Amino acid sequence: RTAAEGGVVVATNDANTVAVMVEINSETDFVARDDNFMNFANDVLNVAFENSRTDVAELMEGDLEAKREALVQKIGENITVRRIVRVEGPVVGAYVHSTNKIASVVALTAGSAEVARDVAMHVAAVNPRVGKPEDMPAEELEREKDVIKAQPDMEGKPAEIVEKMMGGRIKKFLKENSLVEQPFVKNPDQTVGELIKSNGGELVGFVRLEVGEGIEKEEVDFAAEVAAQLKG
Repeated sequence: RTAAEGGVVVATNDANTVAVMVEINSETDFVARDDNFMNFANDVLNVAFENSRTDVAELMEGDLEAKREALVQKIGENITVRRIVRVEGPVVGAYVHSTNKIASVVALTAGSAEVARDVAMHVAAVNPRVGKPEDMPAEELEREKDVIKAQPDMEGKPAEIVEKMMGGRIKKFLKENSLVEQPFVKNPDQTVGELIKSNGGELVGFVRLEVGEGIEKEEVDFAAEVAAQLKG
């Protein structure tokens, strides 16, 4: 059964140099908010953090798998541990949205954990594709160029004009989708890169997890389901 709901839990060390994120999935959001589910999620997180493990199958051998099976029996839903991410850096900050559906971790070369956490909050809210413009994968740039070329205002224009317009739009695309170029959510007059730099650091990287992303969910037509049951 598809488990595409759930939560993301995060832990950081006291020195703010290591953070671990774990995504645990359930079938329904109701179960994801249950204390038994969250206790299990935190058990998995603690073991992953203490053992520096990111391989789910390896981590779940033994006690944790027994706990998972017991929880499945108790609540009657499929529960899966999907992803474990470990981030290390000179300064690491983490942010978890209040619903536990989105979490992010940011690593900086220097600065404070508070700044790193603020940037992680921005990442959670805005969801940048890459950290810096030069990090954008070539295939994504080519895809965006194809989209720009197909726009109505490009039709019939000389090649050199098309190239010039495309250059401007690609630049805008990179600015909008690169973390360091984005206006900081708490202060739109300042970019995220400027915020980091003003605190003496540079971006090392970031990771953002959103519950269920990439999982194909089965669409259920409840009206049709009830009608079928009545007919049966």
